[in-house]
Amino acid sequence: MAEKPPQRMTLLQRLRKAILFLRLVGYGLRTYYNFFSRSLSAKIANRLAKSDASIGPDDVKNIVIVGAAFSGLYAARLLAGAVPRDGRYRIVVIEPNSHFNFTWVFPRFCVVEGHEHKAFIPYSPDFFDMGPKGLVQWVRDRVTSLTRENVLLRSGEVIPYEYLIIATGSNVADGLPSRAGVEDKEEAIELLKAMQERVKNASHIVVAGGGAAGVETATDAKDRYPGKSVTIVHSRQALMHRFGNGLQQGTSEAMERLGVNVILGEKVLPQSVDGKFITLSSGRKIECDCFINCTGQKPASGIVASLAPNTITPSGHIRVKPNLQIDDDSLPNVYVCGDVAQAEVRNPNSRVAARQAEICADNVVRAVKGKKPKYVFTEGFGDGVIKLTLGLDRSITQYFDGKSELLFPAVEPDLDLMCKGTWAAMGARPFEDTGVYSE
Repeated sequence: MAEKPPQRMTLLQRLRKAILFLRLVGYGLRTYYNFFSRSLSAKIANRLAKSDASIGPDDVKNIVIVGAAFSGLYAARLLAGAVPRDGRYRIVVIEPNSHFNFTWVFPRFCVVEGHEHKAFIPYSPDFFDMGPKGLVQWVRDRVTSLTRENVLLRSGEVIPYEYLIIATGSNVADGLPSRAGVEDKEEAIELLKAMQERVKNASHIVVAGGGAAGVETATDAKDRYPGKSVTIVHSRQALMHRFGNGLQQGTSEAMERLGVNVILGEKVLPQSVDGKFITLSSGRKIECDCFINCTGQKPASGIVASLAPNTITPSGHIRVKPNLQIDDDSLPNVYVCGDVAQAEVRNPNSRVAARQAEICADNVVRAVKGKKPKYVFTEGFGDGVIKLTLGLDRSITQYFDGKSELLFPAVEPDLDLMCKGTWAAMGARPFEDTGVYSE
């Protein structure tokens, strides 16, 4: 039977895509302008800086940031470039992990050997070079609870704050491929190596979850080991269901090209995993000697229970106002950004985290200067962007505004994906590990 010729786009569809492309160009230009204007403002502020001799060590107030993943780390960078240079404030970043976890490459390094160390980027003072040396203080510890005035740490230390930004992100009970679930780089590397061995030694791999982590893990595993049976199970009726039809179709075609078995409208019963078979919600059994769970990601909002329990939603997110203040009128000095914030975004990702970090940082700077916070977060065009790998050497980048989409298929020549550029962007020399944060 002859194949049907591809459908031609209507004039309206062409017009929508043209508008989408122009918006994409505008988004890129605004992003670069924002970066360079902030850098210039920071340089001018540093040149004109004059410390107030009347301010003693006990007079310095803390802007505390809890969490240094994408959102918290970027908020600290922006604050370092914008807080007044009179010595009245310091920025304190509290982070339990020894290194920045570049989680976007975790699915790849759960399958591909020899690159796992590249997923852990040393935190560096150079990332905060927009501010004077010593403005940012780094505390490697875990926050256990909050009060209206203090942050309480696992070590027993108590850190007072004038302003607080909560950027604790999300976690997952089963760890990899979505999160490492441990704090030290070396231990996380061993977990990745163990996952690589599981995949390598398996015959029948089953991946639960048809979002980005599940799709990338399944396609990488099948591409790396074409002789193995790889099955992906997803509860919805399409893989990547939160995205446009074009990306869904491209994902489906990649599964067919690689030979990944796709089961939709089903869930894996985790308690059924026994090393030989797994059972689906329908009662169907599938042979499985390697089960990889890519579901169950939850916001890490537990520390807020001691401060404002009424702001934690049933989903575990922290309810926020449009300006990203926590939704409690008695706590105007507390802000929330990143995955833990209930901001109703279609595609939580690093771009959303960075934009929310901007809102929080800019509003805190206004408050420090005695002004009311005026910046609000709304879902932006760039929030719909996703780059999805579909096997070891292919990807699709999608720009989606909820109605129209642009797709950019690409060949990926590097097994370690975007690691080198990310290291450099964070002020680290690829791939030289300088250890834990040190001035």
